[in-house]
Amino acid sequence: MSHDAHHAEGTPHGSLRDYVIGFSLSVVLTAIPFWLVMERPLSAGLTGVLIMGFAVAQILVHMVYFLHMNGRSEGGWTMIALVFTLIVVAITMTGSLWVMYHLNTNMMPMPHALGGVP
Repeated sequence: MSHDAHHAEGTPHGSLRDYVIGFSLSVVLTAIPFWLVMERPLSAGLTGVLIMGFAVAQILVHMVYFLHMNGRSEGGWTMIALVFTLIVVAITMTGSLWVMYHLNTNMMPMPHALGGVP
């Protein structure tokens, strides 16, 4: 019984080479944002944008190299799943950043912050 007998016909599966490439890209896409946060070579805003970009790249690497999603498999439904995932991630990240940015502005001042007696 061959290795391919365990997979249904047309079901994509990766090779060791694909998994090594995916793992290597994942390590690099994790190490660079970690370095950006620890060393702070850029402004906070630019660092945040770059980290979000690396997060999206990380999602794409996982979907392509580990989940084996591409435009050809399953009649293109995996590409629709990719687009849906990216839209949900964009909405979630944008909403979270918007809330955090405006949180400080919309908070009521605390008495001790105004120099008053608690």
